[in-house]
Amino acid sequence: GVFMTKIMFICHGNICRSPMAEFIFKDMVAKLGRSDEFYVASSATSYEEIGNSVHYGTAAVLDRLGISYKGKRAVHLEKSDYEKYDYLICMDRANVRNTLRIMGDDKEGKIYKLLEFADSDADVADPWYTGNFDVTYRDVVAGCRGLLETIDKK
Repeated sequence: GVFMTKIMFICHGNICRSPMAEFIFKDMVAKLGRSDEFYVASSATSYEEIGNSVHYGTAAVLDRLGISYKGKRAVHLEKSDYEKYDYLICMDRANVRNTLRIMGDDKEGKIYKLLEFADSDADVADPWYTGNFDVTYRDVVAGCRGLLETIDKK
């Protein structure tokens, strides 16, 4: 079997940014015929939205792109996910801090901020607060493209 790269996208509630990244990345690799090379999921560092479906703003972006997110519900990041995933990709510095709190440490260097892969130290703004899902989409696409390039260089 093909070696699989396992990616976990992480944000505060797992209803806006991280599911957007999950489904955009899945779509990106599917269009390249490479879905079998990746296992992609998303999760929350908080408990506020657990069990809830994707935020209508993210749903609108994905609907417009014709990308399915069927059945996605917010789940919490677990300590055991550290061993299961190759990349734990956070949307902002608060997510990094909270991920480190859940994991205890990052001894294998798996925790990143998404926009690091787009050569930026910027955070992906939370559209829950900004209301601007298009800016978030632009950043998520840039980060996902960069992530795929990074994985391909390894």
